[in-house]
Amino acid sequence: MTHRHGWLILNGKSAGDDDLRESVAACRARGDRLHVRVTWESGDAARYVDEAIAEGADTLIAAGGDGTVSEVAAALAQRAEPAQRLPALAILPLGTANDLAAAAGLPEGPAEALELALSAPAAPMDLLRIESGGATHWCANLASGGFGTEVTVETDEGLKKMLGGLAYLLTGIARLGRIEPIRARLQGPDFDWEGDFIALGIGNGRQAGGGQALCPEARVDDGLLDLTVVPEMSGELAATLGTLVTAGKAAALERAAVRARLPWVEIDAAAPMTLNLDGEPLEARRFRIECVAARIRARLPAGCPLLSRGAAPAA
Repeated sequence: MTHRHGWLILNGKSAGDDDLRESVAACRARGDRLHVRVTWESGDAARYVDEAIAEGADTLIAAGGDGTVSEVAAALAQRAEPAQRLPALAILPLGTANDLAAAAGLPEGPAEALELALSAPAAPMDLLRIESGGATHWCANLASGGFGTEVTVETDEGLKKMLGGLAYLLTGIARLGRIEPIRARLQGPDFDWEGDFIALGIGNGRQAGGGQALCPEARVDDGLLDLTVVPEMSGELAATLGTLVTAGKAAALERAAVRARLPWVEIDAAAPMTLNLDGEPLEARRFRIECVAARIRARLPAGCPLLSRGAAPAA
């Protein structure tokens, strides 16, 4: 029997999960080499990724929400080695929203998710690289701006613990009377749009903020980013759209959204704006977002809707 070698990088907020502890113990009882490391402060995930690579790990399991996944993916992306020589990324969803995991069709239970993380074949996965102010940032799922970003940033941590993804909906409803449009110009290959928008999604994945399907057709392995811009509208329509978007109703976007599929896009805003990178806010006036094709490998389920062919090839 081939014993699998994984490192589970666990968000400290979920360190007391009893079901996860039992699942890890079961894997070890079967002979799997499974190391657990808990993040406490900025930089922990990158340090654990380096340690795991030095120890010859096959898989890095990001256990937490989208922010944890993006942090582990960024640590892999910053390495000099090509994706084939790096451990594959796997996801064990333990966050509030788990947007990337939900869109990928990953199981929610720790035992099932951990088994898939260790056994699924690895498929190439793109990442978003964001350049702004001379610094480079990475995003695994989706960069968002406007209404959805404000909802995510303003949602109270205690409310998220009590209500989960419903907390984003309640926060969105509270903001409906004060949606402020953002003026910007967006440019990419054969694409040029300028105006006021209330929501912006730049997707490797499809949804953010607890189920807002901003980029419903996005794929993580097509070498392209999916762009969705929702322009400013009348107050009544904007409020209705805001409710539907926050509730995850993709049909609402179809009525007003401008969409494109591009290898890169540049944003030039009239005033500093916030771009939310998988839960990490970044404020600036100018951004360049590029899709870096096949930068890492990810263990995703067969038939995963985020894969162009719906299934991962053998690793």
